[in-house]
Amino acid sequence: MSYVALYRKFRPDNFADVKGQDHIVTTLKNQIISDRVGHAYLFCGTRGTGKTTVAKLLAKAVNCENPSEGNPCGVCPTCKAIAAGASLSVVEIDAASNNGVDNVREIIDEVAFPPADARYRVYIIDEVHMLSIGAFNALLKTLEEPPSYCIFILATTDPQKIPITILSRCQRYDFKRITTDTIADRLEELTSIEKVDVEPRALRYIAKVADGSMRDALSLLDQCMAFNYGKELTYSMVLDVLGAVDTAVFGRLFEAVATQNVLGCITILDEAVIQGREIGQFVNDFILYLRSLLIVISADDPWSILDVSDENMELLKKEAAMTDMPTLIRYIRIFSELSGEIKYSPAKRVLTETALIKLCKPEMESDNSALLDRIRVLEEKLAKGIGPVVMPVDAAGMLNMQATGAGQQAAEDSHAVSLPAALPEDIQAVKDNWSKIVMGAESPVKSLLKSIYPSITADNKLKLVTHDKVGGGRLESEGGKTSIKKLLSEYTGKDIDYVVEILPADGSMDAGSPNILGMNSINIDVVTESNEEVEYV
Repeated sequence: MSYVALYRKFRPDNFADVKGQDHIVTTLKNQIISDRVGHAYLFCGTRGTGKTTVAKLLAKAVNCENPSEGNPCGVCPTCKAIAAGASLSVVEIDAASNNGVDNVREIIDEVAFPPADARYRVYIIDEVHMLSIGAFNALLKTLEEPPSYCIFILATTDPQKIPITILSRCQRYDFKRITTDTIADRLEELTSIEKVDVEPRALRYIAKVADGSMRDALSLLDQCMAFNYGKELTYSMVLDVLGAVDTAVFGRLFEAVATQNVLGCITILDEAVIQGREIGQFVNDFILYLRSLLIVISADDPWSILDVSDENMELLKKEAAMTDMPTLIRYIRIFSELSGEIKYSPAKRVLTETALIKLCKPEMESDNSALLDRIRVLEEKLAKGIGPVVMPVDAAGMLNMQATGAGQQAAEDSHAVSLPAALPEDIQAVKDNWSKIVMGAESPVKSLLKSIYPSITADNKLKLVTHDKVGGGRLESEGGKTSIKKLLSEYTGKDIDYVVEILPADGSMDAGSPNILGMNSINIDVVTESNEEVEYV
Protein backbone atom coordinates (compact mmCIF):
# COMPACT_ATOMS: atom_id res chain seq x y z
CA MET A 1 0.00 0.00 0.00
CA SER A 2 1.33 3.47 -0.87
CA TYR A 3 2.38 5.86 1.87
CA VAL A 4 -0.31 8.20 3.24
CA ALA A 5 0.73 11.68 4.36
CA LEU A 6 0.38 12.37 8.07
CA TYR A 7 -2.26 15.07 7.64
CA ARG A 8 -4.43 12.57 5.72
CA LYS A 9 -3.63 9.59 7.90
CA PHE A 10 -4.55 11.41 11.13
CA ARG A 11 -7.53 13.42 9.89
CA PRO A 12 -9.99 13.50 12.84
CA ASP A 13 -12.72 10.86 12.81
CA ASN A 14 -14.83 12.59 15.44
CA PHE A 15 -15.30 16.05 16.89
CA ALA A 16 -13.18 15.24 19.96
CA ASP A 17 -10.06 14.98 17.77
CA VAL A 18 -10.52 18.46 16.30
CA LYS A 19 -7.97 20.66 18.06
CA GLY A 20 -8.24 24.35 18.82
CA GLN A 21 -11.84 24.88 17.62
CA ASP A 22 -13.85 24.01 20.72
CA HIS A 23 -16.26 26.93 20.27
CA ILE A 24 -17.32 25.56 16.87
CA VAL A 25 -17.30 21.86 17.75
CA THR A 26 -19.47 22.34 20.84
CA THR A 27 -22.05 24.37 18.90
CA LEU A 28 -22.32 21.86 16.06
CA LYS A 29 -22.59 18.87 18.42
CA ASN A 30 -25.40 20.56 20.32
CA GLN A 31 -27.23 21.28 17.07
CA ILE A 32 -26.94 17.64 16.03
CA ILE A 33 -28.06 16.31 19.43
CA SER A 34 -31.06 18.66 19.56
CA ASP A 35 -31.87 18.12 15.85
CA ARG A 36 -31.54 21.84 15.12
CA VAL A 37 -29.15 21.57 12.19
CA GLY A 38 -29.15 24.59 9.89
CA HIS A 39 -29.47 24.52 6.13
CA ALA A 40 -26.41 26.72 5.31
CA TYR A 41 -23.08 27.14 7.07
CA LEU A 42 -20.10 29.35 6.29
CA PHE A 43 -16.73 28.20 7.66
CA CYS A 44 -14.09 30.96 7.59
CA GLY A 45 -10.44 30.83 8.61
CA THR A 46 -6.84 30.54 7.46
CA ARG A 47 -5.47 27.41 5.82
CA GLY A 48 -5.10 24.23 7.82
CA THR A 49 -7.37 25.17 10.71
CA GLY A 50 -9.92 22.38 10.15
CA LYS A 51 -12.66 23.88 7.95
CA THR A 52 -12.95 20.97 5.51
CA THR A 53 -12.41 18.41 8.27
CA VAL A 54 -15.26 19.78 10.37
CA ALA A 55 -17.46 20.03 7.27
CA LYS A 56 -16.95 16.32 6.54
CA LEU A 57 -17.53 15.42 10.19
CA LEU A 58 -20.79 17.39 10.13
CA ALA A 59 -21.84 15.60 6.92
CA LYS A 60 -21.13 12.22 8.54
CA ALA A 61 -22.79 13.13 11.84
CA VAL A 62 -26.11 14.24 10.29
CA ASN A 63 -26.23 11.08 8.16
CA CYS A 64 -24.81 8.58 10.67
CA GLU A 65 -27.01 5.59 11.44
CA ASN A 66 -25.73 5.31 15.03
CA PRO A 67 -24.59 8.74 16.26
CA SER A 68 -23.23 9.07 19.79
CA GLU A 69 -23.44 12.45 21.57
CA GLY A 70 -23.32 14.28 18.28
CA ASN A 71 -20.35 12.28 16.93
CA PRO A 72 -20.54 9.93 13.92
CA CYS A 73 -19.94 6.27 14.76
CA GLY A 74 -17.49 5.83 11.89
CA VAL A 75 -18.40 2.17 11.37
CA CYS A 76 -21.83 2.23 9.75
CA PRO A 77 -22.03 1.92 5.92
CA THR A 78 -22.98 5.58 5.55
CA CYS A 79 -19.98 6.82 7.59
CA LYS A 80 -17.62 4.54 5.69
CA ALA A 81 -18.99 5.63 2.32
CA ILE A 82 -18.63 9.33 3.21
CA ALA A 83 -15.11 8.79 4.59
CA ALA A 84 -14.11 7.02 1.38
CA GLY A 85 -15.70 9.71 -0.79
CA ALA A 86 -18.06 7.18 -2.34
CA SER A 87 -21.34 8.58 -1.06
CA LEU A 88 -23.56 10.20 -3.68
CA SER A 89 -25.29 12.22 -0.97
CA VAL A 90 -22.19 14.14 0.13
CA VAL A 91 -20.64 16.18 -2.68
CA GLU A 92 -17.39 18.13 -2.24
CA ILE A 93 -16.79 20.85 -4.82
CA ASP A 94 -13.68 22.96 -5.39
CA ALA A 95 -14.96 26.40 -6.35
CA ALA A 96 -11.51 27.44 -7.58
CA SER A 97 -11.91 25.18 -10.64
CA ASN A 98 -15.73 24.96 -10.75
CA ASN A 99 -16.70 28.58 -10.42
CA GLY A 100 -19.10 29.14 -13.31
CA VAL A 101 -22.87 29.45 -13.56
CA ASP A 102 -23.13 26.04 -15.25
CA ASN A 103 -21.45 24.33 -12.29
CA VAL A 104 -23.96 25.88 -9.89
CA ARG A 105 -26.87 24.94 -12.15
CA GLU A 106 -25.81 21.30 -11.93
CA ILE A 107 -26.07 21.58 -8.13
CA ILE A 108 -29.52 23.18 -8.41
CA ASP A 109 -30.73 20.37 -10.68
CA GLU A 110 -29.49 17.72 -8.23
CA VAL A 111 -31.06 19.44 -5.22
CA ALA A 112 -34.50 18.72 -6.61
CA PHE A 113 -34.08 15.00 -5.88
CA PRO A 114 -33.84 13.64 -2.31
CA PRO A 115 -30.86 11.46 -1.36
CA ALA A 116 -31.18 7.75 -1.97
CA ASP A 117 -28.60 6.43 0.48
CA ALA A 118 -28.59 8.99 3.34
CA ARG A 119 -30.79 11.30 5.39
CA TYR A 120 -29.34 14.57 4.05
CA ARG A 121 -27.83 15.69 0.78
CA VAL A 122 -24.76 17.75 1.81
CA TYR A 123 -22.81 20.06 -0.51
CA ILE A 124 -19.36 21.14 0.69
CA ILE A 125 -18.12 24.03 -1.50
CA ASP A 126 -14.48 24.77 -0.75
CA GLU A 127 -12.92 28.19 -1.50
CA VAL A 128 -16.40 29.49 -2.20
CA HIS A 129 -15.14 33.06 -2.62
CA MET A 130 -13.79 31.98 -6.03
CA LEU A 131 -17.30 31.66 -7.50
CA SER A 132 -18.22 34.22 -10.12
CA ILE A 133 -20.90 36.84 -9.49
CA GLY A 134 -23.22 34.97 -11.83
CA ALA A 135 -22.64 31.73 -9.95
CA PHE A 136 -23.40 33.42 -6.62
CA ASN A 137 -26.62 34.85 -8.07
CA ALA A 138 -27.62 31.43 -9.38
CA LEU A 139 -26.98 29.85 -5.98
CA LEU A 140 -28.74 32.56 -3.99
CA LYS A 141 -32.36 31.39 -4.22
CA THR A 142 -31.54 27.74 -3.55
CA LEU A 143 -29.33 28.71 -0.61
CA GLU A 144 -32.11 30.80 0.87
CA GLU A 145 -34.84 28.14 0.65
CA PRO A 146 -33.33 24.71 0.05
CA PRO A 147 -35.33 21.48 0.47
CA SER A 148 -35.49 20.12 4.01
CA TYR A 149 -33.07 17.33 3.14
CA CYS A 150 -30.34 19.63 1.79
CA ILE A 151 -27.43 21.27 3.69
CA PHE A 152 -24.86 23.64 2.20
CA ILE A 153 -21.45 24.04 3.87
CA LEU A 154 -19.35 26.83 2.35
CA ALA A 155 -15.67 27.09 3.27
CA THR A 156 -13.41 30.05 2.53
CA THR A 157 -10.17 31.73 3.52
CA ASP A 158 -11.39 35.12 2.29
CA PRO A 159 -14.97 35.87 3.44
CA GLN A 160 -14.65 39.54 2.41
CA LYS A 161 -15.08 38.48 -1.23
CA ILE A 162 -18.41 36.80 -0.62
CA PRO A 163 -21.53 38.90 -1.40
CA ILE A 164 -23.45 40.09 1.61
CA THR A 165 -26.60 38.42 0.25
CA ILE A 166 -24.85 35.05 0.62
CA LEU A 167 -23.36 35.87 4.03
CA SER A 168 -26.73 36.84 5.47
CA ARG A 169 -28.21 33.43 4.62
CA CYS A 170 -25.53 31.37 6.38
CA GLN A 171 -24.53 30.58 9.93
CA ARG A 172 -20.98 31.89 10.07
CA TYR A 173 -18.24 30.14 12.06
CA ASP A 174 -14.75 31.65 12.27
CA PHE A 175 -11.96 29.12 12.74
CA LYS A 176 -9.13 30.43 14.89
CA ARG A 177 -5.44 29.93 14.33
CA ILE A 178 -4.37 26.99 16.44
CA THR A 179 -1.98 27.86 19.26
CA THR A 180 1.63 26.70 19.27
CA ASP A 181 1.03 24.69 22.44
CA THR A 182 -1.93 22.84 20.93
CA ILE A 183 -0.03 22.02 17.74
CA ALA A 184 3.06 20.88 19.67
CA ASP A 185 0.96 18.61 21.88
CA ARG A 186 -0.73 17.07 18.85
CA LEU A 187 2.63 16.51 17.12
CA GLU A 188 3.99 14.83 20.24
CA GLU A 189 0.96 12.57 20.34
CA LEU A 190 1.33 11.58 16.69
CA THR A 191 5.09 10.96 16.86
CA SER A 192 4.43 8.70 19.82
CA ILE A 193 1.93 6.72 17.72
CA GLU A 194 4.42 6.60 14.83
CA LYS A 195 7.19 5.55 17.24
CA VAL A 196 9.50 8.39 16.21
CA ASP A 197 12.10 9.76 18.64
CA VAL A 198 12.06 13.54 18.54
CA GLU A 199 13.29 16.42 20.68
CA PRO A 200 10.47 18.50 22.24
CA ARG A 201 12.32 21.63 21.11
CA ALA A 202 12.17 20.42 17.51
CA LEU A 203 8.41 19.84 17.70
CA ARG A 204 7.92 23.24 19.24
CA TYR A 205 9.83 24.93 16.42
CA ILE A 206 7.76 23.09 13.80
CA ALA A 207 4.60 24.21 15.60
CA LYS A 208 5.82 27.81 15.59
CA VAL A 209 6.72 27.76 11.88
CA ALA A 210 3.28 26.30 11.05
CA ASP A 211 1.80 29.65 12.12
CA GLY A 212 -1.50 28.32 13.45
CA SER A 213 -2.04 25.68 10.75
CA MET A 214 -2.27 22.06 11.91
CA ARG A 215 -2.03 20.76 8.36
CA ASP A 216 1.15 22.75 7.71
CA ALA A 217 2.62 21.42 10.96
CA LEU A 218 1.91 17.81 9.97
CA SER A 219 3.36 18.36 6.49
CA LEU A 220 6.54 19.87 7.96
CA LEU A 221 6.82 17.01 10.45
CA ASP A 222 6.40 14.53 7.61
CA GLN A 223 9.21 16.25 5.71
CA CYS A 224 11.54 16.31 8.70
CA MET A 225 10.87 12.64 9.52
CA ALA A 226 11.71 11.65 5.95
CA PHE A 227 15.01 13.57 6.13
CA ASN A 228 15.93 11.89 9.40
CA TYR A 229 14.41 8.47 8.79
CA GLY A 230 15.31 5.95 11.48
CA LYS A 231 17.09 8.48 13.73
CA GLU A 232 16.13 10.88 16.45
CA LEU A 233 14.72 14.11 15.05
CA THR A 234 16.71 16.96 16.62
CA TYR A 235 16.28 20.71 16.65
CA SER A 236 19.34 21.32 14.46
CA MET A 237 18.08 18.81 11.88
CA VAL A 238 14.73 20.59 11.73
CA LEU A 239 16.57 23.86 11.08
CA ASP A 240 18.50 22.20 8.25
CA VAL A 241 15.37 20.77 6.63
CA LEU A 242 13.33 23.96 6.87
CA GLY A 243 16.20 26.24 5.85
CA ALA A 244 15.79 28.15 9.09
CA VAL A 245 18.29 29.94 11.33
CA ASP A 246 19.01 29.46 15.02
CA THR A 247 17.86 32.24 17.34
CA ALA A 248 21.46 32.92 18.42
CA VAL A 249 22.24 34.06 14.87
CA PHE A 250 19.51 36.69 15.07
CA GLY A 251 21.00 37.89 18.35
CA ARG A 252 24.33 38.46 16.61
CA LEU A 253 22.60 40.13 13.67
CA PHE A 254 20.67 42.49 15.91
CA GLU A 255 23.83 43.49 17.80
CA ALA A 256 25.50 44.26 14.47
CA VAL A 257 22.53 46.38 13.39
CA ALA A 258 22.32 48.22 16.73
CA THR A 259 26.04 49.10 16.55
CA GLN A 260 25.70 50.08 12.85
CA ASN A 261 28.19 47.39 11.82
CA VAL A 262 27.32 47.01 8.13
CA LEU A 263 30.16 44.55 7.47
CA GLY A 264 29.03 42.37 10.36
CA CYS A 265 25.43 42.29 9.07
CA ILE A 266 26.47 41.31 5.54
CA THR A 267 28.83 38.64 6.91
CA ILE A 268 26.09 37.03 9.03
CA LEU A 269 23.71 36.99 6.05
CA ASP A 270 26.46 35.52 3.89
CA GLU A 271 27.02 32.72 6.41
CA ALA A 272 23.30 31.91 6.43
CA VAL A 273 23.17 31.78 2.63
CA ILE A 274 26.24 29.53 2.43
CA GLN A 275 24.60 27.16 4.92
CA GLY A 276 21.62 26.89 2.56
CA ARG A 277 19.16 28.92 4.62
CA GLU A 278 16.13 30.20 2.74
CA ILE A 279 16.26 34.00 2.63
CA GLY A 280 12.50 34.49 2.83
CA GLN A 281 12.36 32.37 5.97
CA PHE A 282 15.39 34.24 7.33
CA VAL A 283 13.61 37.58 6.90
CA ASN A 284 10.35 36.39 8.48
CA ASP A 285 12.16 34.83 11.45
CA PHE A 286 14.13 38.02 12.05
CA ILE A 287 10.85 39.97 12.08
CA LEU A 288 9.57 37.61 14.78
CA TYR A 289 12.80 38.12 16.71
CA LEU A 290 12.39 41.90 16.53
CA ARG A 291 8.79 41.47 17.67
CA SER A 292 10.06 39.60 20.73
CA LEU A 293 12.43 42.48 21.54
CA LEU A 294 9.58 44.97 21.11
CA ILE A 295 7.43 43.01 23.55
CA VAL A 296 10.28 42.87 26.07
CA ILE A 297 10.59 46.66 25.91
CA SER A 298 6.88 47.52 25.95
CA ALA A 299 5.18 44.82 28.04
CA ASP A 300 5.19 44.73 31.84
CA ASP A 301 5.07 40.92 31.84
CA PRO A 302 6.72 39.62 28.63
CA TRP A 303 6.74 36.04 29.99
CA SER A 304 2.96 35.88 29.57
CA ILE A 305 3.29 36.65 25.85
CA LEU A 306 6.60 35.17 24.74
CA ASP A 307 7.21 31.46 24.74
CA VAL A 308 10.93 31.44 25.60
CA SER A 309 13.15 29.95 28.26
CA ASP A 310 14.52 32.00 31.16
CA GLU A 311 17.96 31.97 29.53
CA ASN A 312 16.63 33.32 26.25
CA MET A 313 14.54 35.91 28.08
CA GLU A 314 17.68 37.27 29.75
CA LEU A 315 19.40 37.50 26.37
CA LEU A 316 16.39 39.32 24.90
CA LYS A 317 16.42 41.80 27.78
CA LYS A 318 20.14 42.43 27.29
CA GLU A 319 19.70 43.10 23.58
CA ALA A 320 16.53 45.16 24.07
CA ALA A 321 18.55 47.50 26.29
CA MET A 322 20.64 48.39 23.21
CA THR A 323 17.74 50.13 21.47
CA ASP A 324 14.36 51.80 22.00
CA MET A 325 10.77 51.30 20.84
CA PRO A 326 10.69 53.73 17.84
CA THR A 327 13.89 52.19 16.48
CA LEU A 328 12.52 48.65 16.77
CA ILE A 329 9.30 49.71 15.06
CA ARG A 330 11.40 51.17 12.24
CA TYR A 331 13.36 47.91 11.93
CA ILE A 332 10.15 45.87 11.79
CA ARG A 333 8.65 48.21 9.18
CA ILE A 334 11.66 47.96 6.89
CA PHE A 335 11.85 44.16 7.13
CA SER A 336 8.07 43.75 6.75
CA GLU A 337 8.26 45.73 3.50
CA LEU A 338 11.21 43.54 2.49
CA SER A 339 9.20 40.37 3.21
CA GLY A 340 6.62 41.41 0.65
CA GLU A 341 9.20 42.50 -1.93
CA ILE A 342 11.37 39.36 -1.98
CA LYS A 343 8.53 36.87 -2.55
CA TYR A 344 8.74 37.20 -6.32
CA SER A 345 12.14 38.85 -6.68
CA PRO A 346 15.06 37.02 -8.30
CA ALA A 347 17.48 39.20 -6.28
CA LYS A 348 16.41 38.23 -2.77
CA ARG A 349 19.91 38.50 -1.34
CA VAL A 350 20.55 41.96 -2.77
CA LEU A 351 17.25 43.28 -1.40
CA THR A 352 18.01 41.80 2.02
CA GLU A 353 21.50 43.33 2.09
CA THR A 354 20.01 46.69 1.10
CA ALA A 355 17.49 46.47 3.93
CA LEU A 356 20.25 45.64 6.45
CA ILE A 357 22.27 48.64 5.29
CA LYS A 358 19.14 50.78 5.65
CA LEU A 359 18.78 49.56 9.24
CA CYS A 360 22.37 50.52 9.98
CA LYS A 361 22.17 53.88 8.22
CA PRO A 362 19.10 55.82 9.40
CA GLU A 363 20.34 58.85 7.48
CA MET A 364 19.20 57.05 4.30
CA GLU A 365 15.61 57.78 5.32
CA SER A 366 13.87 61.04 6.13
CA ASP A 367 10.87 59.91 8.18
CA ASN A 368 10.43 60.53 11.90
CA SER A 369 11.47 57.03 13.00
CA ALA A 370 14.77 57.30 11.11
CA LEU A 371 15.38 60.73 12.64
CA LEU A 372 14.77 59.33 16.13
CA ASP A 373 17.21 56.51 15.41
CA ARG A 374 19.86 59.02 14.34
CA ILE A 375 19.30 60.98 17.55
CA ARG A 376 19.61 57.77 19.56
CA VAL A 377 22.95 56.95 17.93
CA LEU A 378 24.26 60.47 18.57
CA GLU A 379 23.17 60.33 22.21
CA GLU A 380 24.99 57.03 22.68
CA LYS A 381 28.16 58.48 21.15
CA LEU A 382 27.95 61.59 23.28
CA ALA A 383 27.45 59.48 26.39
CA LYS A 384 30.73 57.75 25.57
CA GLY A 385 32.48 61.07 24.92
CA ILE A 386 32.37 60.55 21.16
CA GLY A 387 30.47 62.95 19.01
CA PRO A 388 30.51 65.85 16.59
CA VAL A 389 31.97 69.20 17.61
CA VAL A 390 29.16 71.48 18.77
CA MET A 391 29.99 75.06 17.81
CA PRO A 392 28.64 77.73 20.24
CA VAL A 393 26.57 80.45 18.62
CA ASP A 394 26.23 83.96 19.99
CA ALA A 395 23.04 86.06 20.13
CA ALA A 396 23.58 87.27 16.58
CA GLY A 397 23.65 83.70 15.29
CA MET A 398 27.42 83.81 14.59
CA LEU A 399 30.04 81.42 15.84
CA ASN A 400 31.50 82.12 19.26
CA MET A 401 34.85 80.42 18.84
CA GLN A 402 36.04 81.42 22.29
CA ALA A 403 33.17 79.66 24.12
CA THR A 404 34.67 76.19 23.99
CA GLY A 405 34.49 74.10 27.14
CA ALA A 406 36.21 71.03 28.44
CA GLY A 407 33.37 68.80 27.17
CA GLN A 408 33.80 70.04 23.61
CA GLN A 409 37.55 69.63 23.81
CA ALA A 410 37.12 66.03 24.94
CA ALA A 411 34.84 65.37 21.99
CA GLU A 412 37.40 66.90 19.64
CA ASP A 413 40.23 64.88 21.13
CA SER A 414 38.21 61.69 20.76
CA HIS A 415 37.82 62.42 17.06
CA ALA A 416 41.49 63.09 16.55
CA VAL A 417 42.72 60.84 13.76
CA SER A 418 46.18 60.80 12.27
CA LEU A 419 45.78 61.94 8.66
CA PRO A 420 48.51 62.23 6.00
CA ALA A 421 49.86 65.72 5.35
CA ALA A 422 48.35 67.62 2.44
CA LEU A 423 50.23 67.81 -0.85
CA PRO A 424 50.35 70.92 -3.08
CA GLU A 425 47.70 69.40 -5.34
CA ASP A 426 45.42 68.97 -2.31
CA ILE A 427 45.80 72.68 -1.47
CA GLN A 428 45.06 73.56 -5.10
CA ALA A 429 41.95 71.34 -5.00
CA VAL A 430 40.69 73.19 -1.92
CA LYS A 431 41.20 76.54 -3.63
CA ASP A 432 39.51 75.40 -6.86
CA ASN A 433 36.53 73.88 -5.06
CA TRP A 434 36.13 76.43 -2.29
CA SER A 435 32.51 77.25 -3.20
CA LYS A 436 31.55 73.59 -3.01
CA ILE A 437 33.31 73.15 0.35
CA VAL A 438 31.58 76.20 1.82
CA MET A 439 28.14 75.06 0.61
CA GLY A 440 28.70 71.67 2.24
CA ALA A 441 29.51 73.16 5.64
CA GLU A 442 27.06 73.33 8.54
CA SER A 443 25.13 76.55 9.05
CA PRO A 444 27.29 78.62 11.50
CA VAL A 445 30.55 77.67 9.81
CA LYS A 446 29.06 78.31 6.38
CA SER A 447 28.06 81.86 7.38
CA LEU A 448 31.62 82.63 8.46
CA LEU A 449 33.32 81.10 5.40
CA LYS A 450 31.17 82.96 2.89
CA SER A 451 33.27 86.08 3.48
CA ILE A 452 36.58 84.17 3.38
CA TYR A 453 38.50 83.54 0.17
CA PRO A 454 41.34 81.08 -0.38
CA SER A 455 44.80 81.64 -1.77
CA ILE A 456 48.09 79.74 -1.89
CA THR A 457 51.33 81.02 -0.38
CA ALA A 458 54.74 80.81 -2.04
CA ASP A 459 55.56 77.71 0.02
CA ASN A 460 52.32 75.96 -1.06
CA LYS A 461 50.26 76.55 2.05
CA LEU A 462 46.61 77.43 2.20
CA LYS A 463 45.92 81.08 3.00
CA LEU A 464 42.48 82.35 3.99
CA VAL A 465 41.98 86.02 3.23
CA THR A 466 39.36 88.40 4.63
CA HIS A 467 38.60 92.08 5.30
CA ASP A 468 36.65 91.15 8.44
CA LYS A 469 38.79 91.51 11.57
CA VAL A 470 36.27 89.68 13.74
CA GLY A 471 35.92 86.84 11.26
CA GLY A 472 39.70 86.60 10.88
CA GLY A 473 40.06 86.40 14.63
CA ARG A 474 37.63 83.53 14.76
CA LEU A 475 39.56 81.73 12.05
CA GLU A 476 42.75 82.02 14.12
CA SER A 477 41.14 80.94 17.39
CA GLU A 478 41.67 77.41 18.65
CA GLY A 479 38.02 76.43 18.23
CA GLY A 480 37.84 77.97 14.78
CA LYS A 481 40.96 76.17 13.60
CA THR A 482 39.58 72.85 14.84
CA SER A 483 36.31 73.30 12.98
CA ILE A 484 37.81 74.55 9.71
CA LYS A 485 40.53 71.89 9.65
CA LYS A 486 37.93 69.21 10.32
CA LEU A 487 35.85 70.48 7.38
CA LEU A 488 38.86 70.50 5.06
CA SER A 489 40.05 67.06 6.17
CA GLU A 490 36.58 65.62 5.53
CA TYR A 491 36.73 66.96 1.98
CA THR A 492 40.30 65.96 1.10
CA GLY A 493 41.12 63.15 3.53
CA LYS A 494 44.33 65.03 4.35
CA ASP A 495 45.56 67.14 7.26
CA ILE A 496 45.44 70.74 5.97
CA ASP A 497 46.73 73.65 8.00
CA TYR A 498 46.21 77.25 6.97
CA VAL A 499 47.31 80.80 7.66
CA VAL A 500 45.00 83.80 7.92
CA GLU A 501 45.51 87.18 6.28
CA ILE A 502 43.32 90.10 7.35
CA LEU A 503 43.34 92.85 4.74
CA PRO A 504 42.97 96.54 5.61
CA ALA A 505 39.44 97.86 5.69
CA ASP A 506 40.29 100.51 3.03
CA GLY A 507 40.69 97.76 0.44
CA SER A 508 44.48 98.10 -0.12
CA MET A 509 46.29 94.77 -0.48
CA ASP A 510 49.81 93.50 -0.24
CA ALA A 511 51.49 92.10 -3.24
CA GLY A 512 50.50 88.52 -3.82
CA SER A 513 47.21 88.82 -1.95
CA PRO A 514 44.22 87.58 -3.93
CA ASN A 515 41.26 89.59 -5.00
CA ILE A 516 38.77 88.98 -2.22
CA LEU A 517 35.97 90.10 -4.52
CA GLY A 518 36.99 87.57 -7.11
CA MET A 519 34.30 85.17 -5.99
CA ASN A 520 31.76 87.76 -7.15
CA SER A 521 33.39 87.97 -10.60
CA ILE A 522 34.51 91.63 -10.22
CA ASN A 523 37.89 92.49 -11.74
CA ILE A 524 40.45 94.64 -9.87
CA ASP A 525 43.86 95.70 -11.12
CA VAL A 526 46.60 95.14 -8.58
CA VAL A 527 50.16 96.42 -8.88
CA THR A 528 52.73 93.88 -7.78
CA GLU A 529 56.31 94.53 -6.64
CA SER A 530 57.50 94.08 -10.19
CA ASN A 531 55.01 96.76 -11.34
CA GLU A 532 53.37 94.19 -13.61
CA GLU A 533 49.64 94.50 -14.03
CA VAL A 534 47.84 91.38 -12.75
CA GLU A 535 44.15 90.71 -13.17
CA TYR A 536 42.39 88.69 -10.41
CA VAL A 537 39.02 87.18 -11.20
